[in-house]
Amino acid sequence: MVRSDKQKIVAIIPARGGSKSIPKKNIIDFCGRPLLAWTIRQARAAKLVDEVYVSTDDAQIAKVARQSGAKVIVRPKSISGDKATSESALAHAIEQIVLRGRVKPKYIVFLQATSPLRESSDIDNAVRTIEKKRADSLFSGAKIGDFYIWKDLNGKLQSINYNYKNRKTRQAYGEQYVENGSIYVFQPEVLFKHNNRFGKKIAVSEMEFWKSFEIDEPKDLEFCKILFKAKGLYKK
Repeated sequence: MVRSDKQKIVAIIPARGGSKSIPKKNIIDFCGRPLLAWTIRQARAAKLVDEVYVSTDDAQIAKVARQSGAKVIVRPKSISGDKATSESALAHAIEQIVLRGRVKPKYIVFLQATSPLRESSDIDNAVRTIEKKRADSLFSGAKIGDFYIWKDLNGKLQSINYNYKNRKTRQAYGEQYVENGSIYVFQPEVLFKHNNRFGKKIAVSEMEFWKSFEIDEPKDLEFCKILFKAKGLYKK
């Protein structure tokens, strides 16, 4: 199906070059390809994504992005540091996309290269879900049960999401989802109105729990490689 410019669904992958935990993390070798290349590959294989862009401040990342079939948006240094938000990179990218092609996308699909445990079908499911639910924004998530969270507050543990003195049964919690950071879909106007990827009507696209692991630290890299190979994602 050929969509008009105003109906186009555009994927944006922010990938800055200043990672400290793993140097050049976005283009480190991951199962035979640069890490970023896998997310580009998944986005390009998605049936409901029309265009794929990478927003970056790094020349090496830009080269990998182009070689992998994505278009590149050069991100200003002012929104490329450790404290820069994904929202600032997304807003800049959308503005550049509109200026370049006079295209006003229907949806933005925001993907993170550090979450390689996904399939193109997950992206398509997310787009179908936001349309079916008539939502303005969506996140991918994994369903969880009685997940009790504690936080260390100055040496004293405190329960965050439940009252330990009145522990409920698993059934009492109902359906709960953990936001896994792999896929976000939103209408462009939501970002500019709220300065946030989420609007007023938020939907969730469920993914299998094992797809929720992401790469932040060196130990995550090896663990995700094992899952990636075990699940056959390197073949796709």
